[in-house]
Amino acid sequence: MAPIDSNSPRFPNPLQLSTILLGILVVLTLATCSHDKKPLDGPPNIVLLFADDLGYGDLGCYGHPTIKTPNLDRLATEGVRFTSFYAAASSCTPSRAALLTGRYPLRVNLPFVLGPDSEIGLSPEELTLAGVLKAKGYRTKAVGKWHLGHAKDEFLPTSHGFDEYFGLLYSNDMMPPWVQTDKPLQLWRDTEPIEYPVEQSTLTTRYTDEAVKFIEESKGDPFFLYLAYSMPHVPIHTRKDFQGSSRAGLYGDVIETIDWSTGEVLRALSQAGVEQNTIVVFTSDNGPWLNMPPRMFQEDIVKPWHAGSPGPFTRGAKGTSFEGGFRVPAIIKWVGQVPEHHTYREIATTMDLFVTLAKACGAELPSGLTLDGIDLAPFLNRGQGPTDREFLYFQGRKLEAIRIGKWKLRIGAEIGEDSTAVEGARVQLFDLEIDPAERYNVAERYPESVARLRDRLEAREKEIPTG
Repeated sequence: MAPIDSNSPRFPNPLQLSTILLGILVVLTLATCSHDKKPLDGPPNIVLLFADDLGYGDLGCYGHPTIKTPNLDRLATEGVRFTSFYAAASSCTPSRAALLTGRYPLRVNLPFVLGPDSEIGLSPEELTLAGVLKAKGYRTKAVGKWHLGHAKDEFLPTSHGFDEYFGLLYSNDMMPPWVQTDKPLQLWRDTEPIEYPVEQSTLTTRYTDEAVKFIEESKGDPFFLYLAYSMPHVPIHTRKDFQGSSRAGLYGDVIETIDWSTGEVLRALSQAGVEQNTIVVFTSDNGPWLNMPPRMFQEDIVKPWHAGSPGPFTRGAKGTSFEGGFRVPAIIKWVGQVPEHHTYREIATTMDLFVTLAKACGAELPSGLTLDGIDLAPFLNRGQGPTDREFLYFQGRKLEAIRIGKWKLRIGAEIGEDSTAVEGARVQLFDLEIDPAERYNVAERYPESVARLRDRLEAREKEIPTG
């Protein structure tokens, strides 16, 4: 074999070799540090996107086979996707109350859905995420569905920390023929109605316009944008140019409109130069309404298939204490502060968002306030959260189930297709790690786990006030 000539162009000389090795070292260092925390340029902005009745399986990044959600999929790739994320209730009002206060709905005395004729609402004495951030100098705006009271000005968003409001004060079906009421469903701006009847086909796009305008007007001030879509709650609507755009019918069109909206919000953040310093969250208020009552099918407007997918959590739906009612998709993106392309598999809840976002913005929470959420930031950075965390499943004022770690104990009735109980309450134990669909009741096989969870459920039932 001929000797190797170190001066041959096929082999780098020592100086070239040093340069190459230095370059490789720099690349490896940058790759290693890509997920390290970066210094923030002032307090982070918050964008909280909250869908209505969107199921765990409705997004591409959560496995839907035909609905395309490229913007939300990209958000999940650039941030953290949750697989054990829970709404604090499986219906509208209590879920939203918990989201904005970080407390189980019973603590704020809103365990049931409010209707057009309801006279109660979220107490002005309750501390909301918007109120916390406004006290820190944030500009705040709520866009979309409120559903936390409307009979008095003190229940409106502008009395709960939001500088501005644009949207519907309750669900888009709360009018004849679905709900018998003399109160009109109106579109509101701040404290006054501005449109009746409401043109629902353009609601999502108009909400998006309001959100984008708010971001554009931020001018460097920290802001909190709460964009609570009215869809895909039935009756579902979307603008004409979105109709027929998906392979999943009108429901798919509605979800793809929400995905478009997410893309517009993300684009506005980028164009305003604040994407790097904005926390973006997307989630849903509860699972899909697969068990709609007969009243919803009057006049042949709403169809049974105008509802989403619970994904692998096929037991239960909105309004039940099975996983299909409580388990929802959730994504958090925070550049440089949480890892990219990460899946968080431990229990997390919408109540955690109150604590996590408030602390991320440097807010001090009152020491005497009972909060049911935790700060997720340390766990997201480490990539591992507590494996024995607890979650409670309330139905109205009744605590029907508890989850600790992988075990879920449920003491409640089976639910029929018309949302009514079809048999008496029974004890059910599920291992959610091997049986996420809750098909196999293993209560008789693991009596020690039943006893442990039942003791804890009863203790928590006594601790949390029932009003």
